[in-house]
Amino acid sequence: LQITGLIFGGVGMVGTLAATVMPQWRVSAYIDGNIVVFETIWEGLWMDCISQLGIRLQCKFYDSVLALPPTLEAFRALMCIAVILSIISFLMAIVGVKYTHRTKKDPQGISIFILAAGVSFLLTGILVMIPVSWTGGSIIHDFYDPKVPMPLKRELGAALYVGWVSTALLIAAGAMYCSF
Repeated sequence: LQITGLIFGGVGMVGTLAATVMPQWRVSAYIDGNIVVFETIWEGLWMDCISQLGIRLQCKFYDSVLALPPTLEAFRALMCIAVILSIISFLMAIVGVKYTHRTKKDPQGISIFILAAGVSFLLTGILVMIPVSWTGGSIIHDFYDPKVPMPLKRELGAALYVGWVSTALLIAAGAMYCSF
């Protein structure tokens, strides 16, 4: 159970880092009758990218931190905290698993490292779930809002799916360690 939790936590940690740096949070939607698509627009936490015919990819970091919407700034902060906390949680889990195998006479020492890793994994899962689910909800809301013009409508990007899978793995790892 500890090794499974360690694997889930490690994959969740890598997924959290991947979702943070991926530019595919919001992807341009083509919902009119136009099936010829020359450009695909990706919007992420750190940059925007334009893919032309799937051949040329041009990415640009956001110009100013002050010009960003407050929600994007908050999502950046939450994802950065989640990345750091997932690394700390993974290291605590490694120490807990190693400590478990070395001392079987002291069960209290075992539960402190394992429980701390479990709580940290649960907290990391919640920190990842907030910006990913909030962004997904706003994309879906704007997609079905008739007041939003067609060129501004977006679809769910791959980073959101990576974030949701990472959330599930981190929460599963945290539950395994907390139940241990």
